[in-house]
Amino acid sequence: MYAIVDIETTGGHASANGITEIAICIHDGKKITRRFETLVNPQRDIPVYIRALTGITNEMVQDAPPFEDVAHEIYHLLKGQIFVAHNVNFDYSFLRYHLNASGYELQANKLCTVRLGRKIMPGLMSYSLGKLCTHLGIQNNNRHRAMGDAEATAQLFGMLLKSDTDNHIGSALKQNSKEQVLPANLPKTDIEALPSSPGIYYFHDQKGKVVYVGKAKNIKKRVCSHFTGNNPNLQRQEFLRNIYRISHQVCGTELIAFVLEAVEIKRLWPKYNRSLKRFENTYGLYVFEDQRGYMRLAVDKHRKHMPSVYACNSLLEGHNLLLNLIEQFGLCPKLCFIQKNDQPCSGSNVGTCACEGHESPEEYNQRIAGALDELKKALPTFAIRDEGRTDDEHSCILIEEGRFYGMGYISHYYDADNIQALKNYLTPYPGNDYIKNIVTGYANRFPQRKVSFSA
Repeated sequence: MYAIVDIETTGGHASANGITEIAICIHDGKKITRRFETLVNPQRDIPVYIRALTGITNEMVQDAPPFEDVAHEIYHLLKGQIFVAHNVNFDYSFLRYHLNASGYELQANKLCTVRLGRKIMPGLMSYSLGKLCTHLGIQNNNRHRAMGDAEATAQLFGMLLKSDTDNHIGSALKQNSKEQVLPANLPKTDIEALPSSPGIYYFHDQKGKVVYVGKAKNIKKRVCSHFTGNNPNLQRQEFLRNIYRISHQVCGTELIAFVLEAVEIKRLWPKYNRSLKRFENTYGLYVFEDQRGYMRLAVDKHRKHMPSVYACNSLLEGHNLLLNLIEQFGLCPKLCFIQKNDQPCSGSNVGTCACEGHESPEEYNQRIAGALDELKKALPTFAIRDEGRTDDEHSCILIEEGRFYGMGYISHYYDADNIQALKNYLTPYPGNDYIKNIVTGYANRFPQRKVSFSA
């Protein structure tokens, strides 16, 4: 038996919205054997645009029962039935959430008439309920009301049952089938095409735009994990509705996947990625020449189009670094913006300091050059050589002078002992401290995979 369901709600996600109307048609595979419908008091205001769409007003539901008063009957109508709806994950998530809040745990096999329509009746321009009804000659004189749409879905489902010569419905109901948990608009073939390899994956919307980038040690397993459970919050429900296609890139290792994910999020700026979008080096150590010809060091906030000589995660870290350079190389605290008052210079060369004009720019700049050389020597240059995508190649990531240079794949037989030659095989990418830190951390954990270069 099938329970064909349609609900009207106050909004798009269950955790912050209520149900205003519910209709259930019990179907035996040939005809409707029982109908249930009721208005529901959502105990909150119905937004004006929802009122305009459905025709259900606050006054209409004022004397209707709250959901908990009808939960018992709804649960027993749905219990043991196959739950069918047009975009089933929406209706199911709402009912499961509100039934759970009323003390009932709904567990049911699901069928989505959007997904089934795409498989059994391929090639149509649209699989919205309204467009399908028009195309198939299904009368629905009460659109956007629960019983009108439930009965139209029941007629559609009956046609799908009759036309299902390849047993798509039976396949979707098999215990090991992932069909019923997939987003309504995502072809199962996209899931079947995914490898069980490390890499990154892209979720695309209806227009093909990337809306999410993820990394994985096992691409297929990780992608499928996105569709398990019935989280009712707004972001997840909107996210699932907007997935129409999946593409991927195989990477040699999980480390490559980590790095490529960070690069692609910054490049594509996908709608549903959050954490890596705003990662930037907060501060940097900068060098510039003033009007008198003196080279000056300064710690300042990260500037997107101005390269720093050293990246710092905090202002304190930058000042401590600069203080060490001042002490080690006898630099002027005033010219380094550490001392900002009008008092005499507190540097080690008091009375002969460059800021007082007692030292020529050429002499002072030699010490600045020495400080920068020392800083440069402290910045690591190394590569990570690891497994490749195939047996005859290795993956390679290069850190040059403390900065992420790029990555790529090299021959299994290539020595990779010359940094300039190695660069010819790698693709340069923009980097940040997040990438540098995960690569450096990996090198510390697996020193046998680290390739160092002589100066």
